[in-house]
Amino acid sequence: MRIIAGKHRGRKYFPPVNRWPTRPTTDSARESLFNILANRLDFREIRALDLFGGTGSHSFELLSRGCPDVTYVDRHPGCVQYVREFSEKLGETSTFRAVREDVLRFLQRAYPPYHYIFADPPYERDDMQLFIDFIFRRKLLHPGGLLVVEHDARRDFGQHPRFLEERKYGQTRFSLFGADEFR
Repeated sequence: MRIIAGKHRGRKYFPPVNRWPTRPTTDSARESLFNILANRLDFREIRALDLFGGTGSHSFELLSRGCPDVTYVDRHPGCVQYVREFSEKLGETSTFRAVREDVLRFLQRAYPPYHYIFADPPYERDDMQLFIDFIFRRKLLHPGGLLVVEHDARRDFGQHPRFLEERKYGQTRFSLFGADEFR
């Protein structure tokens, strides 16, 4: 895996994903998503939340692009330990926080708002609609903020009232949702 752009551009990292319950987003899909995000967000001025963070690839990309406040959440101890260690190697400990906790439990006590929330839950989760609704009900997204949910082709969030668009990259889908002010 590699960091695509920013001050850590080209930096490779090697999480032991064969021992983890993760499904890393491909570099090409992540690069495409960040091209979209770069036109909608100023990474240097946002507060970001990376849910079901896994390998930390999304968090590392945000940090590399100058995001001053990134919170990563995952419940798998190996993932959290690896991500903490790699953030130290990057020298990003003052702008990064890794939390080992169930995502829904974290969201119940999260201090809103975030300008950008990325969620890459296990594709087989049945509660994705409730999860998205919970984020908006708790007002965890800053006015004008953006929520991106990674999923597979079995999901269709097009009827959600906060849905903006879906982007497809092979089997990977990114559904984008916005707060009212973003629309």
